[in-house]
Amino acid sequence: MLLTITTTARPATDLGFLLHKHPERVQEFGQSFGTARVFYPEAGDERCTVALMLEVDPIALVRSRGKSSPDFSLSQYVNDRPYAASSLLAVALADVFRTARSGRCKARPELPGTPLPLELRLPALPCRGGPELAARLFEPLGWEVDAQALPLDEGFPEWGESRYVRLTLRGTARLADALNHLYVLLPVLDDGKHYWIAPDEVDKLIRAGEGWLHGHPERGLITRRYLGRRWALARTALARLAELGDETEEELEPAVEEDAPAGETAADEAAAAEAEVQGDASPEEATKRKPLNITRREAVLAKLEELGAVSVIDLGCGQGELVGALLGRPRFSRVSGMDVSAMALTIAARKLRLDRMPDSKRARLTLFQGALTYTDKRLSGYDAGVLMEVIEHVDPPRLAALEHVVFGHASPRHVLVTTPNIEYNVRYEFLTGLRHRDHRFEWTRAEFAAWATRVAGEYGYHVAFEPVGDDDPEVGPPTQMGVFTRDQRS
Repeated sequence: MLLTITTTARPATDLGFLLHKHPERVQEFGQSFGTARVFYPEAGDERCTVALMLEVDPIALVRSRGKSSPDFSLSQYVNDRPYAASSLLAVALADVFRTARSGRCKARPELPGTPLPLELRLPALPCRGGPELAARLFEPLGWEVDAQALPLDEGFPEWGESRYVRLTLRGTARLADALNHLYVLLPVLDDGKHYWIAPDEVDKLIRAGEGWLHGHPERGLITRRYLGRRWALARTALARLAELGDETEEELEPAVEEDAPAGETAADEAAAAEAEVQGDASPEEATKRKPLNITRREAVLAKLEELGAVSVIDLGCGQGELVGALLGRPRFSRVSGMDVSAMALTIAARKLRLDRMPDSKRARLTLFQGALTYTDKRLSGYDAGVLMEVIEHVDPPRLAALEHVVFGHASPRHVLVTTPNIEYNVRYEFLTGLRHRDHRFEWTRAEFAAWATRVAGEYGYHVAFEPVGDDDPEVGPPTQMGVFTRDQRS
């Protein structure tokens, strides 16, 4: 993971004074997730380049996240963090160049206030929005932006472009401003942070954005993404930014994630739910329209009631949102949640307040760990099983095992399956690729219908299809639902 900063302002080696890093030394700075090194590939009067190279230790990264990370276990170890610039590089930059970011230099106090010709280079940067988004974020700050999409594999050009860009910024700016632009916008482009986002992130954003963020045309997008789509934190930050400038309107980017990450508190959970809206809602509509994850959950609940189910198992229950909703309806006398992630189940138990749950409700609930690709007697004996936004997280070669376990072995009377409709993705302005980084695939309506019809035929079910969310006349609904019912003769 590499960032280079080059200047041609003579004497160019003054860059060393601004950064408080001597051009003739290689310096190392330990991070909780690896090691940052600063060195100068070139240092002369006419041209000077400093490099910040971050070597990420994937194991240390997982350990530094501690118990706050509910991520799918394998993705914690196998990811792009050691290779592509992200919030990790932003954190290292903030630590290594702390004094430079503040605009202080005791040895040469006149230097921090002097704009310099600069060139910033990032060889690989995850950019959820593509080169166009990079230009929208950096050009209003005075940068000339050269963002080139990187291919998935240079040996197979037919595979198309990846979500990564090679980014070069050229312009004249104070070094402190350049560093703060990167500190804020690297995680915004990546649209993800490697650490838990606490309320003090608002203060960090306001400090780093001083002098430029309140007037940025994309301040709503920047604020929401920097704060991990935590609605409550974003509203606080935007209100504080409004006090700094002439604008008082709070701008919120329509979300593109299938579900915003659930938080640790009820406020964070509500914020996450409000963050996801259906379709291309305007900022004003975003505060009024029902979030897709809530619409989806309500559609599943309504269908279960219509089918007359009284015992339900949520297969892949995650952090327990559907389980909690089922428990809130007394007609469901037996409710179970199963998930492969022990951490997700721990969070579910906490969010459901399992330790304080009344005995009568607790007697209706079972939570357990398991995998949908292995037969398990605990999966049997239910009126209905629910796979809500689950199948797209399964590698296609393992779908046959899931089909056997759910439809063949567990064989509930009814199975409800919801999954994203990839045709609808064009309605999400800022989305490139799939809706979630852990999705193995997303299906068109025809592909989902073909899969569901085949599975129903093989295992003695018939299937009906229902839209979930706004049913767009051109591309269909954002979520598609298959309702499987076992044939009476089976």
